[in-house]
Amino acid sequence: MKRLVIEIRKDLKAGSDEGYRRAIQVFFKEGIKLYGVRTPAVRKISQKYYAAIKDRPRDDIFKLCGHLLGSGLSEERTIAFDWAYRSRKRYQPGDFSRFEKWLKKFAPDWGGVDDLCTHALGCFLYHHPEYAPRVLKWAGSPKWWMRRASGVALIYGLRRGFFLKEAFKTADILLSDKEDLVQKGYGWMLKVAGDNHQREVFDYVIENKKEMPRTALRCAIEKFPEGLRQKALAR
Repeated sequence: MKRLVIEIRKDLKAGSDEGYRRAIQVFFKEGIKLYGVRTPAVRKISQKYYAAIKDRPRDDIFKLCGHLLGSGLSEERTIAFDWAYRSRKRYQPGDFSRFEKWLKKFAPDWGGVDDLCTHALGCFLYHHPEYAPRVLKWAGSPKWWMRRASGVALIYGLRRGFFLKEAFKTADILLSDKEDLVQKGYGWMLKVAGDNHQREVFDYVIENKKEMPRTALRCAIEKFPEGLRQKALAR
């Protein structure tokens, strides 16, 4: 396993670009550590090495994921989250606690939240909806990335027509949140919910638009027909 990690890091270092590294840090006000490898290249590296481990016991794969996450480097986190998602057919109910721990400890920025929640964690939740109440609790967290995650984690299921009630419950809690990235997160959640439930989401927005920050509102209605958008935006 150690040899595998060494090879991964060698490939990442070989693909790093200092100019790109500096440029990408601008997008993360929280500050992140990274090699400076473009995401498509990271995905290729991830795919290459997953092929070498895919037949190993799932616990070995998750142990490797944890080792990569411990580095604190964004690209290694991307690989860990990708491997976790590629292993989705082997998920077990107890994996929720693992993903929740990863979210709290290793994803304190919007990139990490969105990557984990729209793939591995979101897929897990879709197949184990009994954990939705635990995700809802994140909406009351003092940590902004956990609050964002409470909405973004529903997106995988919302794209498949599930979790509408959970989305509205989450939006109720986050409605007046002052953090811009949380507003964008639950606005995105509502936008995706609107793909399958446009009328319900429109009615929710109209009912709550006086309290809903414009950032969240504009995101939620982004894909609505122009007429509905104008009604929602009217003061």
